[in-house]
Amino acid sequence: MTRVTRPGLDRAGMLAISFAGFCTFLDLYATQPVLPLFETLFHATKAEAGLTVSASTIAVAMVAPFVGALGDRARRKSVIVLAIVALAIPTLLAATSPGLGALICWRFLQGATTPGVYVIALAYVTEEAGPGRVGTVMAAFVTGTVLGGLSGRILTGLVAAHAGWREAFVVLGVINLAGAAAVWRWLPASRHHTPRAGAGPAAPLAGLRGRRLVATYAIGFNVLFTLVALFTYVTFYLSAPPFSLGTAAVSGVFAVYLVGAVATPIAGRFIDRLGPRVVLVGALATGTLGALLTLGRVLSLVIAGLAIACSAIFICQAAATSYLRVASSPALRALASGAYVTVYYLGGSVGGVVPGLVWERAGWAGCVALVVASQMVAAILALLFWDRPSAPLEVVQAAA
Repeated sequence: MTRVTRPGLDRAGMLAISFAGFCTFLDLYATQPVLPLFETLFHATKAEAGLTVSASTIAVAMVAPFVGALGDRARRKSVIVLAIVALAIPTLLAATSPGLGALICWRFLQGATTPGVYVIALAYVTEEAGPGRVGTVMAAFVTGTVLGGLSGRILTGLVAAHAGWREAFVVLGVINLAGAAAVWRWLPASRHHTPRAGAGPAAPLAGLRGRRLVATYAIGFNVLFTLVALFTYVTFYLSAPPFSLGTAAVSGVFAVYLVGAVATPIAGRFIDRLGPRVVLVGALATGTLGALLTLGRVLSLVIAGLAIACSAIFICQAAATSYLRVASSPALRALASGAYVTVYYLGGSVGGVVPGLVWERAGWAGCVALVVASQMVAAILALLFWDRPSAPLEVVQAAA
């Protein structure tokens, strides 16, 4: 089949899609470094404080299918920009919370607005990346999510330590509004998508049940489960003896995300050359090593392990979302993205709660064992159900 060449995103477009990813993750896990503070301030258990993380991810999982189903009926850029603005509203209102229950409710609403950015951005990238550049552009988007997640955690921790946790939400909300303006200014309108009325329900449901797609959804579940489990409960691990880190110091640990921000774009080029399966399995093996290193009782060893583990997780996410282009048909990309995001964030929701239950019996070692088991399952799924492309992703999809 003749390969059709089409223009991809320019530098401004790449920057804009990175900003979209930045805004998606800026708020989602922002409360992680202040969980010990919430535990003390609200007289809550670790699992109850962890609901400020899980509430957002549960909402994303609930809303994402509807966004995916409606995604083909509206202009991609308009949905992304409006969703970022909508995300800023509950973020700002979270600062008014009188207690933990109200804060959890605002966090739920933050999560409910997130799929409008994330789901549609995934579909936008697969359509607009250009020939043989899906992995590269998807890596730029994931890098934006990495930097957003890092910035949200560090800003929340630092502002909470020096001004207060309410002020932290105000700062995040203002940044969301600035991000919406940047995406509106620089993101090109879709060239390869025309809004259209939805098809009947039977065809989409049948198209979303292919073995490759189902395996990709399950891998996404394991990817976010691993990330949330590690970086939610490591805050309790590091705030206790022998480390005894304070809120600001714990938030500083999330600077390891910068390693992932450097590694992910590099990995994107390998995804385009070697295929998502090879890169994913290699990243999972590396991530397992990183998780095991955190069992050390030396702070530098724990930080090194977190840096390796989070970089591997970000690369896995770039590989899995790139593979959506291979596994789904062009007509179902928004729906497939929505289904992927639903299962992905279900993994994050479970990762925010289940390790807390394991912690009560086995501590941090039990959490790490859970993470390693999750990574092994993801590797097995990729080896069994993903094809190994022998050509760039664009060519493989053309032949699919």
